[in-house]
Amino acid sequence: MTEITSKYADFEGLREQAVALRRDGLSRRRIRDRLHVDNNDILNRLLEGEPAPEWTKRPNAKDDLRAKARELRLEGKTYDQIQLELGCSKSSISLWVRDLPKPPRRTREEASAIARRGWEATLERREADRQKIKHDAAAEIGAMTGRELFLLGVGLYWSEGTKTKPHRRQERVAFINSDPHMIHVFLAWLRLLSVPAEQLRFHVHIHESSDVPKAEQFWRAEVGPSGSFGKTTLKRHNPSTNRKNTGEGYHGCLVVRVNKSAELYRRIEGWWCGIVGAAERADQENRT
Repeated sequence: MTEITSKYADFEGLREQAVALRRDGLSRRRIRDRLHVDNNDILNRLLEGEPAPEWTKRPNAKDDLRAKARELRLEGKTYDQIQLELGCSKSSISLWVRDLPKPPRRTREEASAIARRGWEATLERREADRQKIKHDAAAEIGAMTGRELFLLGVGLYWSEGTKTKPHRRQERVAFINSDPHMIHVFLAWLRLLSVPAEQLRFHVHIHESSDVPKAEQFWRAEVGPSGSFGKTTLKRHNPSTNRKNTGEGYHGCLVVRVNKSAELYRRIEGWWCGIVGAAERADQENRT
């Protein structure tokens, strides 16, 4: 303490310099470096009562929203109405206006209608945010190399394709999915492997209570002239089950079978083992 006191013995003279530098627009860091003041308590005392320059103040993006929220609250608006108009969360609104008087109570119907509109606006914003994230993420992928498509296809097949079982040896390539995009990627992968279109056989699997001709037409349009279609498999409808996969967007599933594909299946199995081994080695390197 004695050492610090002796270092800043001329405190008033040092304060005059610090105040002058502050009024010239210098930041605390620059003043500290200019005057060689390495003690924060001393620096605080030197600058006591002197406001920071405007350029050092960080702008708060919510200042305008806060002011508008308070203005709306004083007009008698509820949290839901303020949220609907400004698009900010109720928690933020509560923090900004909790010291202001509450508006008069509304009827249950009025409150429900306001809350519903506020929730609808929230859902719209969430959907807009969701779509933006999805769009930005899609742009991150960019172009795909042949090797990348190859590895993706192996993983895709081993996730969704049929696999042989110890109790049932059936080495053939078959892939089933209800997502047209999954089917598109799988077919692109088969073309990368030079699988002839003549070896492909398609089958639609769908509930018997659905519009079967429309589903068949949908899948034929999706795959184009890639192969031939076999007989559609109908799933028995159980009235006691509450099915969710109904409506205009339901087209059943498409099975893609590759004829004479035992050798291809064995290669896929080997490729998958290679991916697993490479991933484990890479993970081991990341851990060390």
